[in-house]
Amino acid sequence: MNDDQLLRYSRQIMLPDFGVEAQQRLNDAHVLIIGAGGLGSPAALYLAAAGVGRLTIADPDRVDVSNLQRQILHGQRDLDRPKVDSARERLADINPDTRVVPIAERLEDAALQAAVAAADLVVDASDNFATRFAVNAACWQAGRALVSGAAIRYEGQLSVFRGDLAAGPCYQCLYRDGTEAEQTCAENGILAPIVGIIGSLQALEAIKVLTGLGEPLDGRLLILDGRSLELRTLKLHPDPDCPVCSGTRVQTPAHPAGTG
Repeated sequence: MNDDQLLRYSRQIMLPDFGVEAQQRLNDAHVLIIGAGGLGSPAALYLAAAGVGRLTIADPDRVDVSNLQRQILHGQRDLDRPKVDSARERLADINPDTRVVPIAERLEDAALQAAVAAADLVVDASDNFATRFAVNAACWQAGRALVSGAAIRYEGQLSVFRGDLAAGPCYQCLYRDGTEAEQTCAENGILAPIVGIIGSLQALEAIKVLTGLGEPLDGRLLILDGRSLELRTLKLHPDPDCPVCSGTRVQTPAHPAGTG
């Protein structure tokens, strides 16, 4: 790192158990963010500000006026622009050292597998079960950690699934066959700070996994109730019959977080 970077990240570098080594890990890291909406916006902003060296952002949508209430990557002047274009511009203003790679399409099948395999970690900020299941399977297949978030109305959820360690449950262990009713912000509404909180926490968990800092939310589900500001954490258990992870899961992590 040069002197300007050392100054930019000085407030992180001075933290106990962080230091220059952890900062260098962030600078060298490549994170794939699925979705540049309510969750992806704060996640991308904080990961770029923290110094993640490369962010690939995939989102097929254009900015709509209804997005501006919560999707803080985008502004009034970005209406009808591809979200990934306004995201790249905004993130370059936050931190020009972060390389932003936009993908203005829905990642599926081989393209999704290739994008996941090329990254060190994946942040799932999508808004539907089909995408979440596909991203989860691609992460487990490629051996990549997945930071998964969701938010609706006044509630939010967050978890970390360790495909990089082939340990613990995966996303499909939690939701089984995806028969739960699909819920969208367009149909149910969303309070803007809820996605801000969950997306920021996704950035925090990504940083923890990438640097080996603290205890990531592996195998646990954080549930936020914004109306009462209550936080609950539930222990998740692997599904022995899970079609994604049951055949390859190990019981003990193969190496410490952040060293892969």
